Amino acid sequence: MTTPFDPETKRPGFIARLRNSFLTGIIVIAPVGLTVWLIWTVIGWVDSFVWPFVPDAYHPAEILNRWFELEGENRIEVNVRGLGVVVFLIFTILVGWIAKGLIGRSMINFGETLVDRTPVVRSIYSGIKQLAETVFAQSERSFEKACLIQYPRKGIWAIGFISTVARGEVAEKAENMGDLISVFVPTTPNPTSGFLLFFPREDVIELDMNIEDAAKLVISAGLVYPNGEKAKEAVEEQLRKAS
Repeated sequence: MTTPFDPETKRPGFIARLRNSFLTGIIVIAPVGLTVWLIWTVIGWVDSFVWPFVPDAYHPAEILNRWFELEGENRIEVNVRGLGVVVFLIFTILVGWIAKGLIGRSMINFGETLVDRTPVVRSIYSGIKQLAETVFAQSERSFEKACLIQYPRKGIWAIGFISTVARGEVAEKAENMGDLISVFVPTTPNPTSGFLLFFPREDVIELDMNIEDAAKLVISAGLVYPNGEKAKEAVEEQLRKAS
């Protein structure tokens, strides 16, 4: 029941409503715009890297000018973004198909033997090869689950990614009665760097969120939580406070 003495609820003014609409628009547009921009930039970078290796006679503009017999001022210039990506994909698939055969494996083994004899190149090549095999090879295992661990001391919690159960010399020489779990603890906002730690199984708390959601939480420094409804409510609450 309201009385004449109750304070009136002030409606936000025109400027406040305009600002709220602008912030809401930014929240909607920014992810889409940045995603499109990033994809467009990567496609352009691949095109600029691939096209110098393609003979001029096979460029789209040259093919069209030959077909229509256009010369001089009548020539047309075509810059179709993304054709370099198509050429790169076809070339990569062809290389992978050859590498699976006997001749391809022999050539790779011979090339790696030469690389192993070159001091500086050997270190660079081995590091890049291990990274590529870990990220792209279908036979490699990725992180299994996200987890919570107490790090760097008890009482302070950090998000980690469960890799595997520790084996070999690490498991044998560690002074632990049960299994050891290898956990990768990423840094914020760059989750590609971090620490490899080994925890007793009982000290690792598995989370229900998937790897992608946990990575988003790490990258955003705790601002983006897996539950979309809670994130929406948090944004609306911030907008209400701003008004």
